[in-house]
Amino acid sequence: MSQATFLNRQALFLRPDSSRVVVRPFKPATEPRDLNPTDKTRANHIVDRVLALDLETAEILLADVLENFDGRHRNLLATFESRAAEMEDAFAPHANFTKTQRQLVGAYFLNEYSFEASALFNPSIVSHPDQSGLDKGSRRFVLSLRAVGEGHVSSLTFRTGVIAADGSVDIDPTVRLASTPLVTARTSVPAGEQVDVSFDPQQSISERVIFPITPAQSNGIEDARFVEFEDNGKKTFYATYTAYNGTGIRSELLETKDFLTFRMGPLAGTVARNKGMGLFPRKIDGRYAMIGRQDSENLYLIYSDDLYTWNGGQLILGPKFPWEFVQMGNCGSPIELDEGWLLLTHGVGAVRKYAIGAALLDKNDPSKVLARSREPLVRPEPSEREGYVPNVVYTCGAMRHNGHIILPYAICDTFSNFSSIKISDLLKTLDG
Repeated sequence: MSQATFLNRQALFLRPDSSRVVVRPFKPATEPRDLNPTDKTRANHIVDRVLALDLETAEILLADVLENFDGRHRNLLATFESRAAEMEDAFAPHANFTKTQRQLVGAYFLNEYSFEASALFNPSIVSHPDQSGLDKGSRRFVLSLRAVGEGHVSSLTFRTGVIAADGSVDIDPTVRLASTPLVTARTSVPAGEQVDVSFDPQQSISERVIFPITPAQSNGIEDARFVEFEDNGKKTFYATYTAYNGTGIRSELLETKDFLTFRMGPLAGTVARNKGMGLFPRKIDGRYAMIGRQDSENLYLIYSDDLYTWNGGQLILGPKFPWEFVQMGNCGSPIELDEGWLLLTHGVGAVRKYAIGAALLDKNDPSKVLARSREPLVRPEPSEREGYVPNVVYTCGAMRHNGHIILPYAICDTFSNFSSIKISDLLKTLDG
């Protein structure tokens, strides 16, 4: 069966929007230090210049800044105050300064960042925590996306929408404003630093942007694979993602119950040095389970008694067919079907062409591969081959809805789209 026969591309293109911006701390570049080490830093110099303004000039200047930027952000004065609070060392030499001067200093140490100017890709989909007020057979969802802006820094952003009973998808309008969360706690853990963050409940989910917070994430929060995890009747949304600091990577875990407050922290163990880990949506025989790639080629099944520590693993899938000869990887968490665990995979073939396939794992023993894709389910169409990274289709997680798999996927690491596949048709394509 060809993909044109059973793959329903829905043409819901989610493209990057450079007009959506957040404010981020601005740190002046340091000059070569050939001066006395007791001399003032550039930050001190900037603060000196602002505080040297007479009060009337400072008030006029602050009003001008607000007129230029206030409609682009929420609570901008509070943001200026918060940034000024981080500049206490630069304020130290000055005995007296007004609230206006303090806010103006905060403004000088911020910059706007167009967080999705370059790309909006590698989506993952889960059920929304609120399923009220829907038509029969419909489901509300949360879609996570990797957003990339200036300097190729990745952050995590969200959309919401509704899947109808027949599998058709509708995306809610995206709000223009974007905001980063408040960091409410920082905790040292054995593998690094754990952070808790929260958003204002008044903010739409599509307004919420999780930008890199810790040094390990400084160059990107990449490819979050969300899963709705159930344990003893309690549901938690987890996402494994790659933290990138510019030179090295590690796997980290995000958790939330409401997409309003989040906890983020590093995973420990030998497996956490790799990327692309996908958590099963429930325990198997009382243990947590992951699918991950440890050697740049093959997929492994990994068990742990501890959600945060992962070691070892059993090889279960490797390149077999031409479209995956270069490497394989998982495309999100396994999806539970009556027939077994449906694992979406990606393969890389000739001329580094990415495609999406699938495998069916035994429900009781996922190390047993029951069937797999001989040919890809999704491959780049002629209209989907051009972009930042040509010849790529990729997803970080699909969702079962009634008799369909709802598959959001990225095109050429640039923008995202949706497809749906009937489960019965998909299973017919698996053999291998």
